[in-house]
Amino acid sequence: MIFRALHRSDEGHFLFTSKKDYEMKTLRNIGIMAHVDAGKTTVTERLLYYTGTIHRMGNIDDGNTVMDSDPQEAQRGITISSAAISTAWQYQGTMYQFNIIDTPGHVDFTAEVERSLRVLDGAVAVFCARSGVQPQSETVWRQANRYGVPRIAFVNKMDRQGADFLQVVEQMRQKLGAVAVPVQLPVGAEDAFEGVIDLIALQMLTWNEGHGNVVTRHSIPAPLLPEAMRWRNHLLEELALVNEGVMQAYLQNAKEISEEVIHEALRRSVINLQLVPVLCGAAYRNKGVQPVLDAVAAWLPSPSDLPATVGTHPETGENVQRPASANEPLAALVFKVAENDFGRLTMLRVYSGTLRNGDQVWNSRTGKPMRINRLVRVLADKTEQTEMLAAGEIGAAIGLKGIKTADTLADVNHPVTLETMQFPEPVIGYAIEAKQNSEAGKLGEALSRLLDEDPTLQMSTDAQSGQTILRGMGELHLEVVLEKLRSQYGIAVNTGAPLVAYKEQFTAATLHREVLKRQNGGAGSFADISFELAPRTDGQTGLLFISEIEGGVVPKEFIPAVRKGFETAMQNGPLAGYPLESMQVRLVDGNIHEKDSHQQDFEEAARAGFRAAAMLAKPRLLEPVMQLDITTPDEFTGSVTGDLNRRRGLIREIGMQHLAQQIRAEVPLAELFQYVTSLRTLTQGRASVSVSFCRYQLVPESVEKEILNR
Repeated sequence: MIFRALHRSDEGHFLFTSKKDYEMKTLRNIGIMAHVDAGKTTVTERLLYYTGTIHRMGNIDDGNTVMDSDPQEAQRGITISSAAISTAWQYQGTMYQFNIIDTPGHVDFTAEVERSLRVLDGAVAVFCARSGVQPQSETVWRQANRYGVPRIAFVNKMDRQGADFLQVVEQMRQKLGAVAVPVQLPVGAEDAFEGVIDLIALQMLTWNEGHGNVVTRHSIPAPLLPEAMRWRNHLLEELALVNEGVMQAYLQNAKEISEEVIHEALRRSVINLQLVPVLCGAAYRNKGVQPVLDAVAAWLPSPSDLPATVGTHPETGENVQRPASANEPLAALVFKVAENDFGRLTMLRVYSGTLRNGDQVWNSRTGKPMRINRLVRVLADKTEQTEMLAAGEIGAAIGLKGIKTADTLADVNHPVTLETMQFPEPVIGYAIEAKQNSEAGKLGEALSRLLDEDPTLQMSTDAQSGQTILRGMGELHLEVVLEKLRSQYGIAVNTGAPLVAYKEQFTAATLHREVLKRQNGGAGSFADISFELAPRTDGQTGLLFISEIEGGVVPKEFIPAVRKGFETAMQNGPLAGYPLESMQVRLVDGNIHEKDSHQQDFEEAARAGFRAAAMLAKPRLLEPVMQLDITTPDEFTGSVTGDLNRRRGLIREIGMQHLAQQIRAEVPLAELFQYVTSLRTLTQGRASVSVSFCRYQLVPESVEKEILNR
């Protein structure tokens, strides 16, 4: 579609008025990602202000940002849910459409980052100039690596005390393994931060006081020119290593390399995940943001710059390619389901084809068709109706029923299932009940909706007590959910003490034969299987099922039923009913009855065999272990490390940074309830901590006995 003209709507954002297909090369689907407190939402607010989408810049401290529209986000000063908005920016005479998703920085809401990165084409990683690469910075960077998302970086808060741009660049190289290359240098730092040096154009950029909407370009002051030339040569050297054209030009005469050649080489290297250009500024002071917009247009990819999306055919299992073209069969991925004032909102990314109002589409999970009644573009907490969403676009459908995150919507005549998203499992839970018995049914309905919205929430019923257990990624995550039940659904809830999501694990192998034989006068039931239960040795989770059946003693059509039986059985371990983290099953022999054997018989035999053999495989309890990254004044180091040792903690690293000790430790989750409060008490409120899931590990036998005897 070609962008013919722009007009500003009553809400202030730009709308594209052409009815023709847009030029996909001018579309950018980007995310803003960072560790909490790096200034990510402030950066996004400035991006929207300078593009004309909003008339007034909001601030986290004032609780009036466009992207954090949820009352809890304003109250807590953090991003909880990823927010999407569309805007436009003119770069070198061409208008570009940006679909921007602002993602949470807190580890408890990492699923929001996961599903956002799955549907984005590029990202801006924001780092604090003082704190540098922080724990959640590493987490989101790994997520972006997994999905192959090209990135640029923005070192924010150059006006903050202790700001060190080049140190952050070095941390990106050391901690993230990124080939981080400065394309700007800061002029001054902290209170003396004045502007930046553009290493490509060899100019100094400054911003006017106030809103910073006037960017002035100057000649580089003579005292700063040698350093600027040194880092420009560094940029050219890094580009020469990945771009043959730059290599040849550099060897001939580095001074003659044009800005156009550098920009094109940077664009190619970013899209190919070879380099990460690094810019800098102070978003809160309205300095350095417009070059980020230019960089998004210049270096991050459009949907057409990326390889065709690959899915699988639901019947044959063969790979199916879907190029980013409006003329291809439809393939769209649902990445978020949410309830708002407009109803049930289904956020989706169209990878190929065109989705129109009134279309009937095929749902990959249900295998059934469904009709699209109303399409919208999302503008943070507002929506704008549209007749269609074409390949490369991000939008939403309103009112779809029976749809979940990670569903593929495809052309009914060309079904395909796109790669889904991987979400971490919850590690903590609460027993919950409605304070008023009359609201028990209402609570169940509300929880069902919340589970559809948030794939990291899980709900189960305790077999012994009959209590409803709600599990999530952390205490903050569950606090937010419980507050949403109260404020959004009007349900007051009682909660029990926090519960750790333990798992079980086999530590030995055992052989077992299970025979199911039942006769009820008519058709009977018969299944005979011999199998080995054992721990997995490949380090992966879930069931590893190996069939060694030969000669057809168990027909091929019965084998999937055996597998399904073991998959079901491992959800309830033999020690205390906790699910098994992983398990290996070798099916070695079996037998059937010509008339009385059915698929369900073999599934039932697998479940019964598991129950009979599980204790012989010497199950042990596993507990979640969390990684703690603590920043504390030096005088409290002894108290903090001593407390970690008392909590069965393992200290991995201790080092000094910015006159404070940085401690990285691993501690079982069971020992961490109310830890933030304890840490504040130990350090007179002067320490901070970031907690993230690390792994599951065996519980010490003495502790295991205590847990099992409760």
